[in-house]
Amino acid sequence: MPSLLLDNIGSLVTNDPALGEGPLGLLRDAAVVVDGGRVSWVGPAAAAPDADARHDAEGRAVIPGFVDSHAHLVFAGDRTAEFAARMGGQAYAAGGIRTTVAATRAASDDALAANLERLVDEAARQGTTLIECKSGYGLTVDDEARALKLAHRVTDEVTYLGAHVVAPEYADDPAAYVDLVTGPMLDACAPHARWVDVFCERGAFDGDQARAILSAGMARGLTPRVHANQLGHGPGVQLAVELGAASADHCTHLTDADVDALAHGQTVATLLPGAEFSTRAVYPDARRLLDAGATVALSTDCNPGSSFTTSMPFCIAVAVRDMRMTPDEALWSATAGGAAALRRTDVGRITPGARADLAELDAPSHVHLAYRPGVPLVRTVWREGALVTAAR
Repeated sequence: MPSLLLDNIGSLVTNDPALGEGPLGLLRDAAVVVDGGRVSWVGPAAAAPDADARHDAEGRAVIPGFVDSHAHLVFAGDRTAEFAARMGGQAYAAGGIRTTVAATRAASDDALAANLERLVDEAARQGTTLIECKSGYGLTVDDEARALKLAHRVTDEVTYLGAHVVAPEYADDPAAYVDLVTGPMLDACAPHARWVDVFCERGAFDGDQARAILSAGMARGLTPRVHANQLGHGPGVQLAVELGAASADHCTHLTDADVDALAHGQTVATLLPGAEFSTRAVYPDARRLLDAGATVALSTDCNPGSSFTTSMPFCIAVAVRDMRMTPDEALWSATAGGAAALRRTDVGRITPGARADLAELDAPSHVHLAYRPGVPLVRTVWREGALVTAAR
């Protein structure tokens, strides 16, 4: 792969304070050199070294590629009727997951793969260069394992979520389903996953069940992450921090003790505004978490029921408008924050040695992501130094 000089960048977000202004490490009139899939040089455009090829940003902004650390992309079926019912006043409940389970079980591998690849491509066109992908819509040994194998085709960040909800055939015996998730299903899925997750929520799994599931996964070498405190107060956040989970995701309903635990632990609070937007629920209070010193990530929660969006720019706009984040904080959380939630140091920033994941905006500043909501501002995307999508 030839080296590439991105030149004449009006505003460059590096997420490295050593390189530029503030937490975003902002540089004006900047340039970046990419070589071998990595960033090899960052600095003022006037001092840029030569490269094999040149891309003129013409004064536009360049940001790190988005890191979407929470997505459910292996599924089949359609839940527009459920969405319409919610918009008509019906309350959201996790039970709709079972509708997708039935459709996913019935779908072929080819159909699931085609939908998965379509969604990943859609996300890439909006600037996402790394995406996490969960199982959780099969809920049998074979269907969960095949979901993880399919997910591995598009990402290394693969999460075993057999504990999404109790499988329909175990509705009268949830303890037996927990035994399945921590036994034969885990045996089949652990070789294909990096993470283990559980939906710790009323209507899904309680604290004791969640602890057993996460502990079993950890014993097999998987690192925990937790769907926590989405629908109400519960034990999810405290359990995540106690077990050293990489992230507690949703964090919509938090006590002062939950906020304090996140602020003083190693667990990232991953906020998913698409879910609140699509369910008309109260948004998480990002300002409260940030002011306490917690690390915050933003992700799409792309799934067919409660947040059917792959757009990180949309999530940034909602976070700024409705979750009391500044544009700088929202962008950091959608890039470096997502990297922290995946315990990655090679993505989410533009600094020498980092993976060359970059997005050029058709705007002079990253602030336009929130300032111009709904406008397709992502113009050009590079992933590992390779052109993914370009302006037509």
